[in-house]
Amino acid sequence: MRSVIQRVQRVEVRVVGETVAAIGPGFLVLTGVFEYDDDKDLEWMARRIAQLRVFADAEGRMNLGPTDVGAEILLVSQFTLCANIKKGNRPSFMPAMAPEPAAEMVQRLAGALTERGLTVRTGVFGAMMEVELVNDGPVTIVLDSREFR
Repeated sequence: MRSVIQRVQRVEVRVVGETVAAIGPGFLVLTGVFEYDDDKDLEWMARRIAQLRVFADAEGRMNLGPTDVGAEILLVSQFTLCANIKKGNRPSFMPAMAPEPAAEMVQRLAGALTERGLTVRTGVFGAMMEVELVNDGPVTIVLDSREFR
């Protein structure tokens, strides 16, 4: 499981011009699910996102996590994070999990983040989405469960 976490002032997701989810300060989490991902990857990712200390404390240091500051999460499935570009210029998406189980994993990740005390909104799985955001910092972190767990 691979996630790109962006600290944002705000973010909005639209499908066919209609807003389907929006949050204020928090994280935009773009997540790709690989065919080999399992419950261990999901739990690792949820824990790391929930404990990621990239919000400023009273002294301006990145020392606080999302629950410390009441940050919200907007979780968006993005299978292109699973792209393999080892051969040629056209990405292969063969490493990505099939749509139905991937949708379930993303929903379970949202649930695991909610269980950790976070407010979570989601995009629409499989839809062509417009994501409009205001980066905060910018602060962008890439997490890959297979590299770190």
